[in-house]
Amino acid sequence: MAESDAQIDAPPPAKEGQSHLYLVDGSGYIFRAYHALPPMTRPDGTPVNAVFGFSAMLVRLIDDLDADHLAVIFDAARENFRNEIYPEYKAQRPEAPEDLIPQFPLIREATRAFNVPCIEMEGFEADDLIATYARLARERGWRVTIVSSDKDLMQLVTDGVDMFDPMKNRPIGRAEVIEKFGVPPEKVVDVQSLAGDSVDNVPGVPGIGIKTAAQLIEEYGDLETLLARAGEIKQPKRRENLIENADKARISKRLVTLRDDVEVPEPLEDLAVRHIDPAGVLPFLKEQAFKRLIARFESEAAQGGSEEGRSAETVAISEAAGADAGYELVQDLDDLKRWIAAAEDQGLVAFDTETTGLDAMRADLVGVSLALSPGRACYIPLRHVGRQPQGDLLGGAPAEEAPKQVPFDAAMALLKDLLENPAVLKVAHNAKYDALVLSRQRNGGIAVAPIDDTMCLSYVLEGGLHGHGLDELAQLHLGHTNIKFEEVCGKGKNQITFAEVALDKARDYAAEDADVTVRLHALLKPRLVAEHMVTVYETLERPLIPVLVAMERNGIKVDPAILRDMSADFAKRMVTLEGEIHGLAGEEFNVGSPKQLGEILFDKMGLSGGKKGKTGAYGTGADVLETLAAEGSELARKVLDWRQVAKLKSTYTDALVESINPDTGRVHTSYSMVGAATGRLSSNDPNLQNIPVRTEEGRKIRTAFVAEPGNLLLSVDYSQIELRLVADIAGIESLRQAFLDGKDIHAQTASEVFGVPLDEMTPETRRRAKAINFGIIYGISGFGLARQLSVPQGEAQAYINAYFERYPGIRDYMDSMKAFAREHGFVETKFGRKVHIQAIRDKNPAMRSFGERAAINAPIQGTAADVIKRAMARLRPALEKADSPARMLLQVHDELVFEVPEDAVEKTAELVREVMEGAAAPTLNLSVPLVADAGWGKSWAEAH
Repeated sequence: MAESDAQIDAPPPAKEGQSHLYLVDGSGYIFRAYHALPPMTRPDGTPVNAVFGFSAMLVRLIDDLDADHLAVIFDAARENFRNEIYPEYKAQRPEAPEDLIPQFPLIREATRAFNVPCIEMEGFEADDLIATYARLARERGWRVTIVSSDKDLMQLVTDGVDMFDPMKNRPIGRAEVIEKFGVPPEKVVDVQSLAGDSVDNVPGVPGIGIKTAAQLIEEYGDLETLLARAGEIKQPKRRENLIENADKARISKRLVTLRDDVEVPEPLEDLAVRHIDPAGVLPFLKEQAFKRLIARFESEAAQGGSEEGRSAETVAISEAAGADAGYELVQDLDDLKRWIAAAEDQGLVAFDTETTGLDAMRADLVGVSLALSPGRACYIPLRHVGRQPQGDLLGGAPAEEAPKQVPFDAAMALLKDLLENPAVLKVAHNAKYDALVLSRQRNGGIAVAPIDDTMCLSYVLEGGLHGHGLDELAQLHLGHTNIKFEEVCGKGKNQITFAEVALDKARDYAAEDADVTVRLHALLKPRLVAEHMVTVYETLERPLIPVLVAMERNGIKVDPAILRDMSADFAKRMVTLEGEIHGLAGEEFNVGSPKQLGEILFDKMGLSGGKKGKTGAYGTGADVLETLAAEGSELARKVLDWRQVAKLKSTYTDALVESINPDTGRVHTSYSMVGAATGRLSSNDPNLQNIPVRTEEGRKIRTAFVAEPGNLLLSVDYSQIELRLVADIAGIESLRQAFLDGKDIHAQTASEVFGVPLDEMTPETRRRAKAINFGIIYGISGFGLARQLSVPQGEAQAYINAYFERYPGIRDYMDSMKAFAREHGFVETKFGRKVHIQAIRDKNPAMRSFGERAAINAPIQGTAADVIKRAMARLRPALEKADSPARMLLQVHDELVFEVPEDAVEKTAELVREVMEGAAAPTLNLSVPLVADAGWGKSWAEAH
């Protein structure tokens, strides 16, 4: 992304006598210019930062590039013919920033003032016009360069047509397209049709990304051949997705294929490069008060428009696009001190760490990047080594010497002062990772604070609309494609560690991340106030970052001996179950093969309900087997048992042993703050939130999670928090009163719905009421409840109908949430978190139904998630104030797990319960009490 003031590294020039057409993607230039510069206004108050940046870049392009024909192509409107094909195309893209909107017409005016053709056309995208002009030019034998880094334009690269990436100043030809997509340009459309595009809302085929799509297209040749032969795909899920989503793939192809047959508004001849007339451009520049550009063209006018008198300094491209100023490599202490002083003077710095891996508890710190403003960034290498030989890869060459870099301990001491300085706001993307890595460094580690996280900002503002990774946000908000990790480290067996990367490449990659982060922060942070999301970010998300850093570093002790014993037991159980299954089937077969199981159940045994998919195999999913088991099939029940034991063994008892950190003897899960649209945290590597607790085998796994000697594990969880929120939000007075009176809510529901007096309540009746209570929150259907209770569907639907008749407020709530979501595209938690639900307007009934269920559940589940986040943020200072030795280890949705010395557990339990039960106050003012239950023991199983 960095660029010096030297001549642009342009694409190869046209052949002698050959015309050369440059087609500039105007939208890319606009957004690059807008995000590169701080706010600027002309004398009348009109914002003009994007206008200035665009003007400076356009002048530089005209000055430096070999072109005799040039045009800037713009999008005429947000909607075009693709919206007629697929109404949701680009529907989720956020509106342009408010201060950019008045600059759009000024940028078009600027283009014309500089004597450059300004082309747009209603009903078509700029890309279609570019495709058409490229075709027309090639038919005349011209050379064509498309000035853009947009991946959608890469399908146009061919002999005589290349691209030029203005952000990285590099040509994009056939080799670069293959590097990007894994296929040559002529197959890019097929790959995009399969992979889809979340930014533009191109559906694609679920579960297929760019890499898989490229492999499939290379193997089968093209999209239609692949779809026709989808039944040959060996992977069951991939095969099923391709067959079921073939129409989506074809629609996607129509969306991503660029039209090259548009009747363009201006002929090629009119695109000839014209001299910029100072007399024509100066009135425009003076109206905008662009002093440097005015000085340049007044100088030209004074010299009769000669080329002499133009200077790189007066064009000031580095002001127009900060990245063009170049990134700095900091290799000595004096330069580092200079950067730190600048950050302290400014009071804000974006930072990023480069490490040897993705596991923050095991990765070594390699370097740190800083950014002070757009384009003003540096990289501080700390532990780079010379490139190590890898056999034939380097031809047996000796290892290179370590490059010059700042001494590690001295650098860390200086960075510690900066990153812990309370007067300097630190900005990072996925700050939790960087903060955890830095906290582990020797000399006491670094406790980064105060901190802002652009990933969390994006999540708070647009949760449910798209992902929140840095690369995706750079593309979405900045129109920029970040340097990929594999571009600097390679991939596969030839991949090197970041510590081995040459410093110039490391600088550009690392500094770009900090640069993009500071740009995103300037873009996203101001939106909190305008969109009324300050409370969600400042009281729920940002305070949680240091809490999660501490939790992940604490980890939890796991006894590997217990896990190995359980793995052995599970293996024996599987063998026993396989024998019983084979006995019931009357023959041996592969129990893990859905195809063979289907043939046994429906062909050999003749059980009803068998349905073949498009591949010709019977469906044998959990829903099918549960239905058969409910109808009395012992074999189906045994297979369900076998599958459960097999999953427990592979996913937990085997995998958890491998997850134990050799340095700590503990398992350190990583919490994703942006993994669920509702606000819930998700646990990964390993996932400790999905350990099953409803079965005896699942509960046994928790016995392996133990306390250190002299300590106990304390578990505190909310009692029926989501039902309490339903009673409050839906206004169910009888349920509210039951909670206020401390009654058994499931017995109370059973009594009211089924008309059974409490003193005559049976466990079965209560069980049915419990299933309805929890099922209603998730929009359970009569079919789903019937399967859960093992009763006929009609009977289950009657239960649901009776529930709604007794509690009409539930139905009113559900209807109002669906209507609100359809109108606004999102629903809200009681704390004000917006949960965007794209599926609510989907034309596919199944997807729309899914969206409706999400609209019903999200305010409940999301509010519960917000409550425990508030509790976690409040517990940290509460425990510190009480001088408690307790350490928070885990969060599992409504439960928190602590490790506490035995003599402090009762006092800690009392404090934690108090904070958790008061977490909603005073913000929510709930009409029902929150109740937290506490338990403790030597293991998690004993505590919970």
